[in-house]
Amino acid sequence: MPREFSRHQRLGNEVLRTLSELLRYETKDPSLQGISLTSVDLSRDLSVARVYFSLLDPQGSPEPVLEGLQRATGFLRAKLGAAIKIRHVPELRFIHDDSAAHGAKISALIDSALRADDHG
Repeated sequence: MPREFSRHQRLGNEVLRTLSELLRYETKDPSLQGISLTSVDLSRDLSVARVYFSLLDPQGSPEPVLEGLQRATGFLRAKLGAAIKIRHVPELRFIHDDSAAHGAKISALIDSALRADDHG
């Protein structure tokens, strides 16, 4: 009977959950308080984890958050290695996920188009 989720997916979900908890409860950097991790994409050999994050304030700049995450990478990898029993902890690469802001922009465009139709 095939498994519902591959080891790859299970490990990605575990990395996402663990990193989210670490950022929420164990980091002291104030620039990392207003973010949410959205997904983790592991390379085929599990050596690299691309961690996507979004800002809770869609108008905020992702640059200070990205710098804070890069400063915390060593700490996060060490804690991740202690929490998840795997032979090699993947290298963490953080990428800003702006899909929420993009969705809000599209929604605003649709709303303005609907208002223009109502008035026209």
